[in-house]
Amino acid sequence: MRILECLRLRVKDVDFKRREILIRDAKGHKDRVTMLPTTLVAVLQTHLQQVKLLHDSDSAQGFGEVYLPFALERKYPNAAREWGWQYVFPAAHLSVDPRSGKTRRHHVQEQAIQRAIKQVVRDAGLTKPATPHTLRHSFATHLLESGYDIRTVQELLGHSDVSTTMIYTHVLNKGGKGVNSPLDVL
Repeated sequence: MRILECLRLRVKDVDFKRREILIRDAKGHKDRVTMLPTTLVAVLQTHLQQVKLLHDSDSAQGFGEVYLPFALERKYPNAAREWGWQYVFPAAHLSVDPRSGKTRRHHVQEQAIQRAIKQVVRDAGLTKPATPHTLRHSFATHLLESGYDIRTVQELLGHSDVSTTMIYTHVLNKGGKGVNSPLDVL
């Protein structure tokens, strides 16, 4: 996922049974589905239990409302307070929405994630630059290295054109024209 796609996730868009995440209004204003790794299910469920406590606390104080895109707020006037519409990664503090003047809990800010990744890169002593988008590139590369076809990777990444996905194939070409030495298999 792109960083904002992740931060804008709503609780209702995570399907634990099907191990899927629905990404709404992604780049190009399209929706798509990607996988929810089994290894993250328990961690994400625990996280959502904490988020639910936060939402319940906000609601008890007269808040508990999130921003709804487009005309959904008019179409579904109570949806902004419903659990399913809450952000999976809510901000630590309530803030005043400049569009409506309402006090709401928005999602975590993009810069916070970027700073955290930058710190992790520093702490790990990595010499190559890495950003949140590097994780997206790694995801695609690992899928291709595992033998998944380019169309599957294209769909998971949400690329409208396969040529955009093709850039990830260059990393599959190892030194020596991508040929493994027979000595390496002995």
